[in-house]
Amino acid sequence: MRIEGSVALVTGGASGLGRGAAEALVARGGKVAILDLPTSDGAAVAESMGSAAVFVPADVRNTEQVAGAVAGAEEAHDKIDLLVNAAGVVTAHRVVTRGGELFPLDLFKFTIDVNLIGMFDVVRRVAAAMSRNEPNEGGERGAIVNVASIAAYEGQVGQAAYSASKGGIVGLTLPLARDLAGAGIRVNTIAPGIMDTPMLAGAPQELKDSLAQVHVFPRRLGTPADFAHLVIAVFENSMINGEVIRLDAGARMGPR
Repeated sequence: MRIEGSVALVTGGASGLGRGAAEALVARGGKVAILDLPTSDGAAVAESMGSAAVFVPADVRNTEQVAGAVAGAEEAHDKIDLLVNAAGVVTAHRVVTRGGELFPLDLFKFTIDVNLIGMFDVVRRVAAAMSRNEPNEGGERGAIVNVASIAAYEGQVGQAAYSASKGGIVGLTLPLARDLAGAGIRVNTIAPGIMDTPMLAGAPQELKDSLAQVHVFPRRLGTPADFAHLVIAVFENSMINGEVIRLDAGARMGPR
């Protein structure tokens, strides 16, 4: 898929990895619709990108809001060619704490609702919009990148819910690619490692430096620009389909 002239919907696009991807797509001549919470900085972020960006507020747990946001993106830019599913939450709790407290089921459900069910709802609605596109010379009508995590493979203590949600995204990748092949839509997943995003914004520099040492090389935290570079490469290479790509500088996480 060519980025120039394309239209991308980016969930979680008001900050972090999503914002990095949105900015990179606009810089390469694309247009974007930023889907994020109504309480986010989405409107200001879209405004900072000029007329190429619009904000379509939605909580991905609310299917009516998702439907409205996807329709709003299509209305604003006439089509949707690309999807970056970067919306997500990080939660942590032991199954049973030392004090005997059980993992709250509401927290587990919340994590799955946002990271997995909400992600899938966006995929199905955007895929329907993409299927109405005219195919390009290679027969493509759209391309999707979902965001998992290396926690899908090496979940640490307290990450049962988070790892389950991200593992679900990994497991969906090939079936989604197979389901949507007939419509000319590719589906891939990026599994980032430790990234320097707002989730780490309040962490002391000593902790960030320590986390970076988990990486084999380079020994630094990943950035939204690193993520965006891979997103663009996946979108532009039509032979990449049904793949999960780790973006982690060779990191393998220990139990803690």
